Amino acid sequence: MTLFDDRKDVFEKAFVKDGVRDFKIEARLAKLFGLWAAEELGLEGDNMQTYAREVITANLKEPGFEDIFERVQKDFDKKELDISRATMEAVLRKCMGQARKEVDCQE
Repeated sequence: MTLFDDRKDVFEKAFVKDGVRDFKIEARLAKLFGLWAAEELGLEGDNMQTYAREVITANLKEPGFEDIFERVQKDFDKKELDISRATMEAVLRKCMGQARKEVDCQE
């Protein structure tokens, strides 16, 4: 094996590790955001957890977070909750910070 092959393997392993970490962070972020939204919707207990899992699933539809904003906004509208997009984006940023800390602590 050449030095080039060794470097290539190191970079490939790092790329995979970073991808797994990013996926974990995004899944944790979606769960935290889903739990926040569930609380705003007045859900409790197992219903909160179920809703959070639905938000995680919604986040898998397309890259970015537009899919979870749309899902949660639709549910807020059904309950006639007046929660702005700016508020949801601020909560998402807070969830991102928390998710990063939690995932980094696990590794």
